[in-house]
Amino acid sequence: MEFQADADLPPILTVEGVNVWLSGRQILHDVNFRIEAGEFTGLIGSNGAGKTTLLRVILGLESPTSGRVLVGGRPRSPRNPLIGYVPQKILLDPDMPLRARDLVALGLDGHRFGLPRRSTAQKVLIDEMIDAVDATSFADARVGILSGGEQQRVLIAHALISRPRLLLLDEPLANLDIRSEQEVVELVARIASEQQIAVLISAHDMNPLLPVMDRVIYVAAGRVASGTTEEVVTTEALSELYGHHVDVVQINERILVVAGRETAAHHDHSDSRAE
Repeated sequence: MEFQADADLPPILTVEGVNVWLSGRQILHDVNFRIEAGEFTGLIGSNGAGKTTLLRVILGLESPTSGRVLVGGRPRSPRNPLIGYVPQKILLDPDMPLRARDLVALGLDGHRFGLPRRSTAQKVLIDEMIDAVDATSFADARVGILSGGEQQRVLIAHALISRPRLLLLDEPLANLDIRSEQEVVELVARIASEQQIAVLISAHDMNPLLPVMDRVIYVAAGRVASGTTEEVVTTEALSELYGHHVDVVQINERILVVAGRETAAHHDHSDSRAE
């Protein structure tokens, strides 16, 4: 997927010189990158690499020790309306009397107390967003009994209904089967393109993202390399990032990043289900 940024507009997301220290340990090291409107970016790395901390910094839930984060050219703040967020783990009780459309609607007014009285325009918007994620057929089903892929569609609609300019997704492909992975990736890519929303999607395995990914942010031990897949996912670039030799191997259109024997279990991103 090729992407052409508008040179007259600031990037949707700018991360400049971000360092994070927690409990005397440096978690992020001088992180720099930017994401433009409509750009689909993969945030790739194994457990403990620093992906979740980086997302928390972007969301305003964690303050960087140094550096800054700009959203739409301005300093980010907690509950920024320009950011939509789909968290990694949400446990939905099968017996919870909440329909899929109710969960989507909470993206409009879930932060308010009391029972909302929605306007006709809001109801139309809810229906439009449900349709946008191809969830109309199960919109009135209890959200807790939906499949993992169906729940992800509903959660994406919930995050998008407030019309954000940046959508963050934390491991949305975890625990999905291959078909559901493909459907979720294609869905997010289509919406990002149609609505010019910048997407940052966290994942262990970059392979499901390759057909639609404009840019990759590769995280290893708190350090980041960013650029196109061709620029970043090479033996030379990733060996420099990791600080030791790694091999980048392509097998049947899949990319495998294999580290040295002593750390291979932590750095092989060939299959997210193996992590």
